Amino acid sequence: MADYIPVLTFHAIEDSPSVISFSPELFGRFMEKLHRNGYGTLRLTDAAGLVRGRKPLPEKSFVLTFDDGYESVYSEAFPVLRKYGMTATVFLAVGDTENRGASDRLTTLGGRRMLSWGEIREMKDAGIDFGAHTVTHPDLTAIDTAAVEREITGSKEIIENNLGEPVLSFAYPYGLYDERCIEIAGRSFACACSDDLGLLTASNAPYALRRVDAYYLRREELFGLVLTKLFPLYIFLRNIPRTINRRLGRR
Repeated sequence: MADYIPVLTFHAIEDSPSVISFSPELFGRFMEKLHRNGYGTLRLTDAAGLVRGRKPLPEKSFVLTFDDGYESVYSEAFPVLRKYGMTATVFLAVGDTENRGASDRLTTLGGRRMLSWGEIREMKDAGIDFGAHTVTHPDLTAIDTAAVEREITGSKEIIENNLGEPVLSFAYPYGLYDERCIEIAGRSFACACSDDLGLLTASNAPYALRRVDAYYLRREELFGLVLTKLFPLYIFLRNIPRTINRRLGRR
């Protein structure tokens, strides 16, 4: 059995120098390479359940997550996932509008086009999971507790009302959380994701799951490390300057 499972985090699948962008061409090659080498996706909630139960982690498994809910997840990533029989969890920042028709899109975030509810439902029917990512995508550590509760539980309710099934997972905007967030998420979800850089292991807390942001895999030789025993060392080394910067107040 495996010592860890990588939880890979993407945002926008687009050709852009932005830190949240990942090339569509590279994404396709990345997924093809994992598939060709016998790797398969594990649902996030299933992976978290294994961690919570201290159960063995399956070999050659990884988890895919997409934060925010950009339209490029549907137009660029979804066809690739279908091609290779992969699943993923898409965390939706739902927005505070009342438009919920098939053609209505989530409120624009960062100037990017967002998913429509019709696209979300199509992906759901094809086996893609959806998690909550708040209503308006704030830094939850910077707002009062009542607002934190509204952002977390409100996004869950909106998605459940639109998809007609329970929403079991949550991701903290910007990866930022505190004890209040963990307590509220713990009452509402089966697991929650941070952006703490690391690999999912049996010791990981289910409401602060570690992930690997695709920013650190944006070259072919880097994502090739996922297939090797050097990958944990690479993530450890990348985490050193990241941790220092955060302690100095730089993201």
